[in-house]
Amino acid sequence: MRNLPLDLDLIQDAAARLHGHALVTPLLRHDGLDRLVGGRVFLKAENLQHIGAFKFRGAYTALSRIDEDLRANGVVAWSSGNHAQGVAMAARTFGVPATIVMPHDAPTAKRETTLALGADVVGYDRATEDRQEIATAISNEGGQVKIAPYDDIDVMSGQGTVGLEIVEQLSAAGHVADQVLVPCGGGGLTAGLSTAMKALSAKTRILTVEPEAFDDTRRSLAAGHRHQNPSTTGSICDALLAPTPGELTFDVNRKSVSEGVAVSDADVARAMRFGFHALKLVLEPGGAIALAALLNGSVETKGQTSVAVLSGGNADAELFADVLAEKI
Repeated sequence: MRNLPLDLDLIQDAAARLHGHALVTPLLRHDGLDRLVGGRVFLKAENLQHIGAFKFRGAYTALSRIDEDLRANGVVAWSSGNHAQGVAMAARTFGVPATIVMPHDAPTAKRETTLALGADVVGYDRATEDRQEIATAISNEGGQVKIAPYDDIDVMSGQGTVGLEIVEQLSAAGHVADQVLVPCGGGGLTAGLSTAMKALSAKTRILTVEPEAFDDTRRSLAAGHRHQNPSTTGSICDALLAPTPGELTFDVNRKSVSEGVAVSDADVARAMRFGFHALKLVLEPGGAIALAALLNGSVETKGQTSVAVLSGGNADAELFADVLAEKI
């Protein structure tokens, strides 16, 4: 991990590295959604990115900046699923081994895809064990380079390319965003995206969206210092259950985020159903949470141009079936 500040130059360098490797995901519109919220809405469909989530951007960027001799030792990461898959795919691209520390209760689809991409998976109990300590021990023993899921400047800069694309795509359509809603776990996507947006679209408000009872970023922003969640389990939004905002990410986000909001699992399930039936998209819970905040009225949308980041589509099949059947 480099010590350079997270800035537009570093994000633009990430975009150059990702060119031809990551997809430029579409910015979608839906007239029915506009009518529902009384404003203009754009949806950044990162669920259509490689491995079904934005995480490939940061993982590939981080691996690309590791010295080749060090990279040959392999990499180790810790993740509930999307960063795991991103690192596994990026490691395969560079031809190096990857070990991923994943919770035992990670969605089956995410675990299976991580394994299929060639990574080794080490399980842990997220309620009683520290995933970063496990990864550090693996790194110390075998010399693998650690790639954090969010508290890493290289990872954050890769995620920031989502913000670059939003500005470019909106500009091509003749629009400027009044607000961008970002799903937030550890804060890496928010930090990268907000850095890009503030450099290129300074008046755009950035809002984080989190599950109720796991709104550590919202509470931290309000307090001015990092808060911790009381639990690491208990929401369908498995991708957003970081215990506390990252140290590096919060330092960025406390300066660039306008506010944080929290929504219920029921709101998220409703957004997943809307995504499937109206938009013809499969969204995982964490990937639907920004859309949920638009649909439930958590933020003012009337007369506004809003962007919601659909951060992932790796929904567990059984959970998704329950959501569509309105069991959740």
